[in-house]
Formats: sequence, C-alpha cells, structure tokens
Amino acid sequence: MSDSPLTIVIVGGVAGGASAATRARRMNEHARIILFEKDEYVSFANCGLPYHIGGEIAKRDSLLVATAELLTQRFRLDVRVRHEVQRIDRDAKTVTVLNHTTGETRNERYDKLILAPGASPVVPKIEGADASNVFTLRNVADMDRINEAVAASKSKRAAVVGAGFIGLEMVEQLARRGLRTSLVELEPQVLPLLDHEMAKPLETELGRNGVTLYLGDGIQRVLTDDQGMATGIQLQSGSEIEADLVILGIGVRPNVELAQQAGLDIGPSGGIATNQYMQTSDPDVYAVGDAAEYTFGPTGQSMRIALAGPANRAGRLAGEHAATGTSAPMANVFGTSIVRVFELCAAMSGLTAKLAKRLNVATRSVTIVADHHAGYYPKAAPITLKLTFDPDTGKVLGCQAVGREGVDKRVDVIATAMAMNGTVRDLAGLDLAYAPPFGSAKDPIHMAAFAACNQLDGVEQFLDADVDLGGKQVVDVRTPREVQKRPLAAADHAVNIPVDNLRDRIGELDQSAETVVSCGIGLRAHVALRILKQSGFSDVKNLSGGMTVRNRAV
Repeated sequence: MSDSPLTIVIVGGVAGGASAATRARRMNEHARIILFEKDEYVSFANCGLPYHIGGEIAKRDSLLVATAELLTQRFRLDVRVRHEVQRIDRDAKTVTVLNHTTGETRNERYDKLILAPGASPVVPKIEGADASNVFTLRNVADMDRINEAVAASKSKRAAVVGAGFIGLEMVEQLARRGLRTSLVELEPQVLPLLDHEMAKPLETELGRNGVTLYLGDGIQRVLTDDQGMATGIQLQSGSEIEADLVILGIGVRPNVELAQQAGLDIGPSGGIATNQYMQTSDPDVYAVGDAAEYTFGPTGQSMRIALAGPANRAGRLAGEHAATGTSAPMANVFGTSIVRVFELCAAMSGLTAKLAKRLNVATRSVTIVADHHAGYYPKAAPITLKLTFDPDTGKVLGCQAVGREGVDKRVDVIATAMAMNGTVRDLAGLDLAYAPPFGSAKDPIHMAAFAACNQLDGVEQFLDADVDLGGKQVVDVRTPREVQKRPLAAADHAVNIPVDNLRDRIGELDQSAETVVSCGIGLRAHVALRILKQSGFSDVKNLSGGMTVRNRAV
C-alpha cells in the first residue's frame, strides 16, 4: 500500500472549483491538492461583474474573492493560474496540462479529479461578430475590456443582444453609465424563462428607463466600418441599430469537451452526468458547476442549471467526498434565481407554466397581486406572485414573482417549502413574521396558497389570464369608473356589475351559461364567484389575477 498522500486535481476555479479545493483541504489536511485555472484569476465574483461596469461596485479588487496567494498561504493549495488541462487519461490517472505562460506541457497524476470547467458564452457565427468592440461577459478580463469601451464610447450608444439575466443586468448598468441602450431578444418577451405575463412589467420598466426593446427579432449581423470596428447591428427583420459597443448575452454553452474526450457520460441536457455525490460515470472523477447536471427538484430529471449557488454547494460536497470518501448527497436544485431591472425585481424557482408544458408535466397555477407589506403602512408596493402546483396532491412545483420590494423573501420561502416537499396547504399554514413595515397578517404567500387550496377543494376554479373569453359570460365586478379607465382586454362583451350590487342584479345573468368573473386583481371576483355559485350558477370561474394580469397577458 502506497504511503504517498492522496492527490486531488481540480480543473477550473471560480465557484465550483475553488469551493471544492478549500473544502477538500478543511476535510483532509494531508492531501496534495492542485488547482489548475486557465485564466489569470482563480476565484472571482462572476455575478458581480456587471455591477462594477455600472459603478455600483466601485473597487475592482473587491470582486476577487480569493487570490491564488491567499489560497496558497491559508489552505496550502498548489494553485496554478494560466494552466489549461487539455487531456485526461483515466487509465493512467493523469491530466495533460499546458502552461500558457511558458508554453510547456506536462502530465500530472491524480487519485481524484474534480472537473469545474464552467461554460462559455454563445457567440453566433455571423458577420462582424469578431469585431474588437463586440463583447461577451465571462471573466474579469471581459469586464475590463467592456469598461474601457464604455469610457471610449463617442455616441454613448450600446446594443445588448439577449434579454436573459446577464442581458438585463448589463442594460441596467450601461444605463447607469449614461449610455442609450437597445435590447434585442429573439423570443417575444424579456427574460424568456418567465411566463409571458410575469415578464411584461419588466418590459414596461425598461421602456420607462429609456431602453429601446426589439422583441421577437434576432441578430442577423454586426455592422462594421472600414477599420473593422462595430458600428451597430442589423436584425433579422432588417432593422438597424447604431452602437459603439455590442454586448452578446445570448446564453452559455457547457465546456464538456474535456469530459467527452475522456469518455465520461454526458447527460440529457448536455452537461456532464453525475450522481448524488457529484461523481461522473468514473467514480474517481467528479463534475460541478455550469458544465455539470443536477437533479431538478420538481421533476427529478437531470438538468444543467447554470447558477452560482448550486455550483458552490456542489463544489463543497465534491471536495469533501474526494478528500474523505464520504459526504452528504447533493440536494435537489430548483433553479432559484432573481434579477433587478431598475426599480423592479423578478424572481423564480422551480417550474413555470411554460416549462411544465414543455416537459409535459401536469400542473395548475394561480396568480395573485398583493402589497408587499400592510397596505395602510406607507410605501406599500404590489407583488405579482404566481404559484404552480400539482393538481392532485397540491405539492408546490414552482413560483414566480415580480415587484419593487419583498420579491426575494417570498420566492426564498416558497423555494424552501419545495425543498421540503411542501404543499400549498403547508404554505397556507406558514407562521410568517408580521408587522406593518414588513408584511401583512395574510402575506402574499398565504393569499396565493389560499387560492390554490380553494381550487383543490372545489371551492373555486381559476382560468389562466390569457384564456380566450369568447363565447363565455364575462362579469366584470369592478366599478364603472374602473372599467372605463382600464377595460378588460379582449372582453368587449363583458357585463359590468359591481360586486356590491351583484345580489340585487343577479337576475340579469344567465345561470346556465359558462361564467367568468373578473375584477382588478381577483379578490372581489372571488367574492362574486361565491355569491354566484351559491345562487344556482354551476359553472363559474375566476380569471386569475383579474384585469391586472389579463391586460399583461393578452
């Protein structure tokens, strides 16, 4: 038996790799731990890069979470930056490493290997994409180049392609720097992960802050001048946008080539397949971060979920397992995420209605609009909260929220409930902190859960906000002034009977007709529905989210 120490080789730093390295050291003081990072910085705050560009994070060095020097001194790690692992020989248990500084190549032996190669930005193969003022944002060097370009911009115009998380953050931060920004998205909405009506307030907020939106339109080519510098972009529709700099935030592609070359299994979503301890098809090789797959909580399927939180947690567990042979299993991942867009925030966790449909998962959803704290306390701001659940068991499968304040709190609570296999009845019974500056006695979470429980119990049925109301008896129970100010979209035939007059005017309605009730946000419609159902109306449904959500969805 060999007396040599256990050798753990880690490919890639940042979230997954650096977490693996430090946890491995804390669990095994005697292991030899080598971390190879092909770039200059081994551990940096990737998610903070846009905010330094915008100036909210003033000090560049504050983004450097842990330097190679710190990792070496405190954890006695062998950190080698600008070293790229090019090949894995699983039989010999070696990796071939290129030193980008010297150009030398050498082999390094391992007992355990942890892959954290991350993902690379998608750059479409289009004319002009290689211009020096066309950028992606993946690392500190990219950030530095964008900062220089922003400072040098003459017309102060920028075009951002892709309205996902990175695209939205970049638009906000470029606006902070005084650039007039256009945002291009191939899908017909911003933040395509969200259901359409949940993304609509973000589009309004972007327009309110001077951002020009091009939705449902993709980039065709980058326009360049005689010196090969980008001067703008041309879209598939033929529209042209002037810009001094172009940011591509189209998405990321997992760096799985090294794993594929080594014969490791690739999972159904294109990431490296792993088990609950982050081991690949070779038990001596682990994979974490954006290149790896995790178990998606709502479905149990393996999915690639490129977020920093799962990468950090997976790295920690893989490092411990590699160093000791044991660890807790990796918990299911729900894709909990949040983004700020000027004065609004949007967050999500688990399944959206859109994703459930694509995955062929049976779900139901309810949508409520409620203030983030007591309405009588100053500065109450509405949150739109959409809750998705199993139609038979009530198990919570997902949530989305958008609003100015308190969005993170609600989504985090629901994500926690999902991790515990909670149901909408569990949410309805939660004992949440309440005082007027912080919440309401019936929190938005409670209100959404109450609506879902009503549906499960047959007390009330809901229709999705974008439903075709043609051929249905639609009763708008708002006041005539409200209806005149903001009519219910695509429902010109709606009958307006204020809820307080409904009992006296109920004879104006057809009891036998399929009936849909609506109000401003669905609360008065709930009262109206209960009146009608107990007055002989057998087929009555509430329009989820009322006029507010309907007019976003249609």
